[in-house]
Amino acid sequence: MKILQINGWTGRIKDGLSRFVAEGGYDIVCMQEAIWSDDCNDYLELYVDTADKIKNAAGFDYVYKISNYGTKVLGGGGRFEIGNVIMSRIPFVYTKEVMVLGDYGVVKDIANLDAMTKHCYRAQKVVLDNGVAIVNYHGYYKKDPLGDEVSVECMRKVVDLIKDDYCPTILCGDLNVIAEAPAMRELDFMNDLTALNHVNTTLRNVRFVKDVACDHILITNELKCEKFDVINAAISDHKALIAEVCLS
Repeated sequence: MKILQINGWTGRIKDGLSRFVAEGGYDIVCMQEAIWSDDCNDYLELYVDTADKIKNAAGFDYVYKISNYGTKVLGGGGRFEIGNVIMSRIPFVYTKEVMVLGDYGVVKDIANLDAMTKHCYRAQKVVLDNGVAIVNYHGYYKKDPLGDEVSVECMRKVVDLIKDDYCPTILCGDLNVIAEAPAMRELDFMNDLTALNHVNTTLRNVRFVKDVACDHILITNELKCEKFDVINAAISDHKALIAEVCLS
């Protein structure tokens, strides 16, 4: 399976992300900060690459979206959702999600928008009909990339999601912590491809000034990675991680 991990930055580099995904030939895409709308998607697509636009451009048949928060502050007469998305060419056997921290809410005042982006954290899981599980998580944010005790508690809930019906697993995400963080010790039963490939940063210099390798693809021991790349493409404020993975 060819897997793309990307923080979508709410699709704000219009047409860049949808074109990149469509041209990449990916079997699985895990995205954080994806954006979509159930009632005004056509309006939204005038300005950003929505999850639905990316899905349609790349021809994915299977999509699982979970929203961390909604917003009505951007205009257009409808509500937009921002959250995590798994796209797949391989059928889902079933899906699960877990509330890691906080509660879902809808922002109506732009003054509260930034706070809401750090208010709710959820993780999602799909089990594919080839027997492999995909877990997608946008990690709890602290300015310090080593995180804190809350980062550890949140990651334990992600591990519970992985282990509750264990099978070979790929975990993707902007985890908001680096490989040396205490929260990542909860994942030591997996192989962190970001760390193993000595990636020093997964941020682009669009707005970041320091090196932080906060985006990760991890795989369990039943899987092996045949190829791993970090691509500095003009599609987000994060770099794209691409892994080719198979059963060992």
